[in-house]
Amino acid sequence: QVLLVESGGGLAQAGDSRTLSCKMSGGPFGNYAMGWFRQEGGQERQFVAAISWSGGDTYYADSVKDRFRISRDNAGNTVYLQMNSLQPEDTAVYYCAADEWQVYRVPKYEFWGQGTQVTVSS
Repeated sequence: QVLLVESGGGLAQAGDSRTLSCKMSGGPFGNYAMGWFRQEGGQERQFVAAISWSGGDTYYADSVKDRFRISRDNAGNTVYLQMNSLQPEDTAVYYCAADEWQVYRVPKYEFWGQGTQVTVSS
């Protein structure tokens, strides 16, 4: 069974940078497209970024495309989300997700991590 574990969340100040990590176990990591989503309060889970199996294609939400960068290390079974110029509106629980068949911009991924909280103060 695929297991995803996020790390790297915490408190940040506006303008800070922070990198989230998500490590996969239980599957051939290179067989999965990966995504990052975020969710605040009772709102719907929002797409942040996604990356194809090889890492050759990346996708971003408009709200983060000039500030965040998604990358993956297939040898290390890990996907990263580098977040720069953090703003209070980036405060949310960040989830990584994996799907064997498709890169989604919607929360249709097959496997999900437990999430990591990122809180940005002004």
